[in-house]
Amino acid sequence: VIWQICIQMKILQVITSLQVGGAEKLITQLAPMLRNRGHDVDVLLFDGTSTPLLENLKVTGIRIISLRIGGSVYDLRHIFKLRKIICNYDVVHAHNAAAQLFIAIASVACPVILCTTEHNTSNRRRNWWWYRPFDKWMYGCYARIICISEGVERSLRQNLKWKRDNLIVVYNGIDIQKYISAISSPLLKCISGENSKTLLMVAGFRYQKDQDTLIKAVALLPSHYHVFLVGDGERRADLEALICKLGVKDRVHLLGIRMDVPELLKAADIIVMSSHWEGFGLAAVEGMAARKPIIVSDVAGLGEIVRGYGLVFEPGNLDDLISKIKELEDAGYYFDVADRCMKKAQEFDISRMVDGYERIYKELMERGI
Repeated sequence: VIWQICIQMKILQVITSLQVGGAEKLITQLAPMLRNRGHDVDVLLFDGTSTPLLENLKVTGIRIISLRIGGSVYDLRHIFKLRKIICNYDVVHAHNAAAQLFIAIASVACPVILCTTEHNTSNRRRNWWWYRPFDKWMYGCYARIICISEGVERSLRQNLKWKRDNLIVVYNGIDIQKYISAISSPLLKCISGENSKTLLMVAGFRYQKDQDTLIKAVALLPSHYHVFLVGDGERRADLEALICKLGVKDRVHLLGIRMDVPELLKAADIIVMSSHWEGFGLAAVEGMAARKPIIVSDVAGLGEIVRGYGLVFEPGNLDDLISKIKELEDAGYYFDVADRCMKKAQEFDISRMVDGYERIYKELMERGI
């Protein structure tokens, strides 16, 4: 038996919570697939508050460790709890800011391999010049920093002035077949009418995302255009105020957090992802896999995935977005873009992503890093 092939690892995936988001969705897919390949995989949450993603993960049988229910994810007492836990694993993998920092601190003098995934091209910390030495120390604790796109790797290197070779790109992935075979939901047309044109955006209501530009666009489009927003978050009140101000309450529909996203994507006419910055844009690939034309902000992460297949518009440029939407009124062009999008989505099958993560873990184990 070749040890390098058959090695079974004990892996801990760490994230603050399983609220809606790309990193959270990644963990709920990655953990069960690694376990199915023979590894012992647990998920640790700083905040174990029940969410749809958490309940779905429980169904898979993955062991979930919660440090607490609710409260601040930056509670310093987490560090002492983490230290007792992480030493029982071969590989500990952190997935967002609080988890990255606290795992780095807790691992001091603890013989465990650390990995982290960088999910975005920007964050608030990068505007704090005084914090950069702390960031450099933290990232330096990780044997591998997995970047979910070329844009993420480039931005992290530039920000940290990083010359070390512990950064590697592994693109995010999705269960392609799940979106190809999804049955179209009747919900969108029931709300907007059979003759409507439906624009769908799936994203948390956070400052990173730019639902505002899409809402402003529908206010200037003909009345048969409707926008559906899947998600929730801290900016919900802001978006509701904008919808009322523009008088489009009857044409902008907030659907909240949904677990039938594949069926909704299949039902929409056009998928839009409007962001100020993005690491990858998992929702964009999901829309492409559903064989829908997609329009995205031309930002790092999104642009490199969609350009040449779907349509890109200048971030925040209302006229450019409206122009791209109107281009898809041509039926021939519409289906040409949709077909190109689905073809591109094939490159991001989740099995490739899991292959990448597993290969990195094994290489680090073999090298004893």
